[in-house]
Amino acid sequence: MGADNSKIYVTKPYLPALEEFIPYLEDIWAEKWLTNNGKYHQQLELELCKYFGVSHVSLFSNGTLALITALQALRISGEVITTPFSFVATTHSLWWNNIKPVFVDIEPNTFNLDAEKIEEAITPKTTAIMPVHVYGNPANVEKIQVIADNYGLKVIYDAAHAFGVKLSGKSILNFGDMSILSFHATKVYTTFEGGAIISKDEATKKRIDYLKNFGFAGETTIVAPGINAKMNEFQAALGLLQLKHAETAIAKRKEAAAKYRAALSSIDAIELLKESPNVEHSYSYFPITINSEKCGKTRDEVYNILKENNIFTRRYFYPLISNIPIYRGLESAAKGNLPIANAVAEKILCLPIYSDIGDNVDRVIDALTNAIYK
Repeated sequence: MGADNSKIYVTKPYLPALEEFIPYLEDIWAEKWLTNNGKYHQQLELELCKYFGVSHVSLFSNGTLALITALQALRISGEVITTPFSFVATTHSLWWNNIKPVFVDIEPNTFNLDAEKIEEAITPKTTAIMPVHVYGNPANVEKIQVIADNYGLKVIYDAAHAFGVKLSGKSILNFGDMSILSFHATKVYTTFEGGAIISKDEATKKRIDYLKNFGFAGETTIVAPGINAKMNEFQAALGLLQLKHAETAIAKRKEAAAKYRAALSSIDAIELLKESPNVEHSYSYFPITINSEKCGKTRDEVYNILKENNIFTRRYFYPLISNIPIYRGLESAAKGNLPIANAVAEKILCLPIYSDIGDNVDRVIDALTNAIYK
């Protein structure tokens, strides 16, 4: 049998059968209500509230605009403590709001913002903390909330990877003042593009909804300098359909993750993130780190060998946000301030994982094993 030359990517969206989606499209076409808080938009917000066990969901056209709007809605200014180990949208949302990011190093076992180092970064200009649930692994929500309460700070969680994640049986989205989700095509749950803000009360939701619709509070009343960040009816319809299959898709990801973990846990050159027994994961990503000393190859060499075999992993997150030219001039971006984040960024590798990856997991495992030992 010849070699399999098909390409395996780090993630792929789960898409239901087209015939399931067509009735939604026909209905939207017949109604001629394409956007601006249509019936599918309203229905999806309600269904997501039920699914997450939260009170208020505001849908967005993408997760980045949701982050930007969350900061506006809470009137955040000055400085915000955050992590350098994330996708650039986390820090870009601060920049767009003229807020100074203050980077704090990460924990070596979770890659999340190190809650033990937050207090030393607080200044009189600090107004909020923006942690990330990296790869869907919950940040230290209890410790972070204690610090926030002691210093009168807001907490905004970038929960882009945390769809379906639970901590002690409770959705991780219940923590902090707000949580922001991404429904991008690469995520566990997708609306092509899309996102959401989870907020605590009706008044805050109203402000969010005004801001995402140009600031309109009525036909002729504009209460704030808002933007256009609304989710349209096509996205919302796909979201409703996706929600019907969400648990099945997550279950398949769990199977793939278990297979990876069983096969790779005995390889010295590979280090896996430890899993907490009180966390229910949705496995948005499957990260490993490459120990170059034990492997004899760098992470990038392993990455390129896999790529030559049509297995497209991702060095996620690399480069570190604090090393990007627009941010590396910040005092908090100094490499000496962020030793763990810099080390992890040089050895991280996310393996392909998606709901229909199936037996391709075996192909990834074989290729990775060969890349390390040969």
